[in-house]
Amino acid sequence: MKKTAWIESGYKCFALNGPESLKIERLAKDVQKNKSSFYHLFGDLDLFIEELLRFHKTQSKIMTEKESAIKTQEELIAVFIEHKVDLLFNRQLRIHHHDERFQKCFNEIDAESLPVFLPIWKKLIQLEENSYLANLVLSFSLENFYLQISAERINKVWLKEFIDRIKSMIHQFKQVSFNQLIDANN
Repeated sequence: MKKTAWIESGYKCFALNGPESLKIERLAKDVQKNKSSFYHLFGDLDLFIEELLRFHKTQSKIMTEKESAIKTQEELIAVFIEHKVDLLFNRQLRIHHHDERFQKCFNEIDAESLPVFLPIWKKLIQLEENSYLANLVLSFSLENFYLQISAERINKVWLKEFIDRIKSMIHQFKQVSFNQLIDANN
């Protein structure tokens, strides 16, 4: 039997419910095989999780390649929707960062994807002239994004609203002078 069905089932399970949901009996039922098939292919759950992390890195590279060609917000949204499960898997890595394997995987993916994504992001939020601020906004936005996403929210309407809120915030920052910000806070 091929590993693919097991990996796809485990990947989705992890993405939607976190690593604690990876139960061999549940996965076996999902792929309609017995548990001994799992042990024959993967040895144990830890080795299976390592396979899931490798699979996620591959999926992330595919997503990053697609992001590198993005020209519009609509294209970005389409890539996010297409890679919904990958985004949710990454969310679980963030949530469960106390596990060194998850933190390492997450950091490796960020190191590869963020340099590709930043130029697109700067253009999208109209901060091409200020890389430092664009990077700060990206960092804040990613944290906020991963706190809010769910399988239900990764859709055209929610993603557009999320990005539009960030763009609106940047536009407002640009319109307000530093002195006006100080006066408003006093």
